[in-house]
Amino acid sequence: MQTLNYEGLQRNNGDSKKVIDALVIEAALQININSEPYTVVMRTPGDDIELIRGLLFAEDIYKKIVNFSYEVIEKRDNGFSIINIQIPKKHLGKGYLNKRTLLSVSSCGICGKQKLEDIAVTGKKLNSNTSFNIKNLKQMFSEMKAKQETFDLSGGSHAAAIFDKNSNLLVVKEDIGRHNAVDKAIGNLLITNNSNNLSCMLVSGRVSYEIISKAFIAKIPIVVAVSACSTLAVDFAKEFGICLIGFSRGSKATIYS
Repeated sequence: MQTLNYEGLQRNNGDSKKVIDALVIEAALQININSEPYTVVMRTPGDDIELIRGLLFAEDIYKKIVNFSYEVIEKRDNGFSIINIQIPKKHLGKGYLNKRTLLSVSSCGICGKQKLEDIAVTGKKLNSNTSFNIKNLKQMFSEMKAKQETFDLSGGSHAAAIFDKNSNLLVVKEDIGRHNAVDKAIGNLLITNNSNNLSCMLVSGRVSYEIISKAFIAKIPIVVAVSACSTLAVDFAKEFGICLIGFSRGSKATIYS
């Protein structure tokens, strides 16, 4: 369950009426690694293991192909949960070794960075020969929208959709946080061992630097947004070899890199 019904008073041209609205759930997920608290993520419950898999991958905490084992320690009725991940210490990446207290809120991704250097992402520039027809975007967004069940109910969730090089839809995930939806989508492909030959990721909102960095780490060469792109997103995209497209609505789109 990703929505709950709430009562409200709707005003319209001076008239009032009671309404029942479906609101997207925002709840805390505490992630423990090897029985020690690591981070708290504000997310929409559902696909938690995929969220964790994608988050740990993007944060350079666990990048092995083999999936980790886990245990649900606590699961409350309000969606607040605690999940413990078991990862052999030899497989923990630099992101864990440079451990810091993190809080990932639904609006801005990982907000617990301590130093400017913490936002740096390293790796070789993507050298993709993927061809892409921008005329396909309308159909691709239609396919994503058809699977946005939580948004249809609430109007309050974001989505991320990932396609392969033949423009086949691989996965769509929703969450109250844009970055969480991306982590869930990437995590799903990692868990199902289907993370090769990725071509394009669509996102339902704006694009800032953390979404570009997640796409880069997952080797996704094309990112397309319904809304705006930030300056740092464009700078990162150019540096990483990612084609970044914003304001993709109907037959219009703006290519930034």
